[in-house]
Amino acid sequence: MKAVFISYNQSITEEVQEILDSLSIRGYTQWIDIIGRGSDKGIMHEGTHVWPDLNNAHLTIVEDLKVPLLLEKLQVLNHEVEEQGLRAFVWNIESGI
Repeated sequence: MKAVFISYNQSITEEVQEILDSLSIRGYTQWIDIIGRGSDKGIMHEGTHVWPDLNNAHLTIVEDLKVPLLLEKLQVLNHEVEEQGLRAFVWNIESGI
């Protein structure tokens, strides 16, 4: 099992959720209205009058075989809306209940 953390501009929340649904990834935790800045070319997302955008994030635990397809679909979305910002990170899950 892998943990996939997806951070993205809140404007593409529906598209991210559609990707998870299309892969039958049912379980997740979502954070809304979070602030941050991308590490490469990202601008501030602080919810202020100067930097009005905000981010959302999903954390989901996924079977190993679904991870490459999930990342591929997220990468396609990122290319379509590159200026919005989307990042995904994968961690190994050692155990759980």
